[in-house]
Amino acid sequence: MWRKLILEWLKQRPWLLVPFLALIPIAGLHLNQHTQTEAKPAPQASTGGITPTTVPSSFALPTPSPTVQKSPIAKPTLTPVDPKKYTKEQAAINERAKAAFAASVGTVDSLIEMQVAIAMGQPTLSIVASQGATIVDSNGRSLSQLAAGNPYAVQGTGDEINFAGKQLPGMVMVQPPANGVLYLGDKPYRGRFLLAAQGGRIWVVNYINLRHYLYSVVASEVSPSWNKEALKAQAVAARSYALTYYFRRAQPLYHMGSDEYFQVYSGISKESERTNQAVDQTAGEFISYKGGIVESLYAASDAIVADAFRGKGMSQLGALELAETGFTYKQILARYYPKTNLARIEQDHY
Repeated sequence: MWRKLILEWLKQRPWLLVPFLALIPIAGLHLNQHTQTEAKPAPQASTGGITPTTVPSSFALPTPSPTVQKSPIAKPTLTPVDPKKYTKEQAAINERAKAAFAASVGTVDSLIEMQVAIAMGQPTLSIVASQGATIVDSNGRSLSQLAAGNPYAVQGTGDEINFAGKQLPGMVMVQPPANGVLYLGDKPYRGRFLLAAQGGRIWVVNYINLRHYLYSVVASEVSPSWNKEALKAQAVAARSYALTYYFRRAQPLYHMGSDEYFQVYSGISKESERTNQAVDQTAGEFISYKGGIVESLYAASDAIVADAFRGKGMSQLGALELAETGFTYKQILARYYPKTNLARIEQDHY
């Protein structure tokens, strides 16, 4: 019923969808196919690039002023330490530093924005913005400001939104500042919230980049304590699955849902350092069939894969067992997705 309602709502107001719901191209990206095998090709990411800044020909460096020569000062020579000679404490510090650096630098996954439904057809909701937020309409006009830390009640009133007693249009975006966190109930989320009303009900869609989306998914689907190769296999499978819905939306309002029907997405609360590393160490990698993206089905066990997917998919527990016996994540994926190859999304640099 809710699908018919929201599709009817969208048909009645197609102009509201233009700013929010158009497929967002993967600017500056292309799919790098390592090898090809037989399969039906799927849509591929668009390509693009970054135009370098040029310096005008009339630009000239200023004439340097005379300087007084000084006696050269000997500088100490730094000899790099062989990581193999690190103590356990030094190795731990080094790993934490590398993880912090990786977290601060965006990967290619950060350039893709997913639209994930985290609430569907709810009569009332509560939203909190950790650092405040701005509510804007479909034209980008500011409608209201949210104070940091204050809970706001949201409910549908017909095809409009009642936001803490203020009537708003039937579709608005809640935009926090950079690094701000939005709470839906007691669950924290990165990114932005799209709110849509229909028949007195509210839908919430989390606009979140693929990197942070996978941070939550991998940690929600398997235990962060697992063997790192099993975690990497899960990260690649989850990315490939998400990309199929990026190009083939589940609904006009969102790419995919957040429950077990798709793959579990729980926001920030499930994130873990080890699963975050698995996502970043496999950044951009997905399972491919002759240039297409494989909808990489997976389930907890071989028995469930056999019953639900007729044996075509990855067993998460089976992947862990293979990893414990020495399989790499690439070998695990090759075992569960035969005749496929790993491909990678890469950013063009011009």
